[in-house]
Order: sequence, then structure tokens, then C-alpha cells
Amino acid sequence: MSDLLSLTFAALADPTRRAILARLSNGDATVNEIAAPFDMSLPAVSKHLKVLEAAGLITRSRTAQWRPCHLEAGPLKDADGWISAYRRFWEASFDRLDDYLRQLQAGDPEKTN
Repeated sequence: MSDLLSLTFAALADPTRRAILARLSNGDATVNEIAAPFDMSLPAVSKHLKVLEAAGLITRSRTAQWRPCHLEAGPLKDADGWISAYRRFWEASFDRLDDYLRQLQAGDPEKTN
């Protein structure tokens, strides 16, 4: 997977990584702060962070010995843009289905064909 959209969706496929992103939406946090609510080792949390970082969903900086993780929303916006096109398709399809069902309920067979 080399394209960013695929990396984004692969990163979002894991509930732990989604929870990490939710935590980071409240502000920057260290690995220890991120790991606190999870029942897993720090190396396991670090692996999740590496996946998120590779997808461009987080960045890590260094301030003295503090290495905060920061949410990067750009890839999420790109994923939302891709999904939005399909959302519009399905909403239009459902609107047509609603119209068809209303016509059936009204008993107007001429308009349903």
C-alpha cells in the first residue's frame, strides 16, 4: 500500500488506533498518556503509533525529553472527501426509492413503471 488513502483506511481499520485518534482530538499527548487507558504494553502502543504516523494521521515532535503525538486531520479530510462521493450516490438512490415507495403506497401503478 503506497497511496495515502489506502494507508489511512488501513490505519482506521483497527479500533485501538481509532481510539488513539479520538484521544488526540482532545490535544497532544505522550506515548504514556496515550497508553494509559489500554491494557497493552508500551511497545504495542508504539506499533499502533507507527502505523498512524506512516499514514500521516499523527506526527511526533520532540521537546526536550517530551515526545508528544499530534493529530493530523488532513488524511481524515481526504478520506471523508472520498466517502462523500459515495454518500451522495447512496442518498440519491434512497431518495429515488422513497419516491417509488410513495407512489406504490398511493396506488398509482402508472407512475411506478
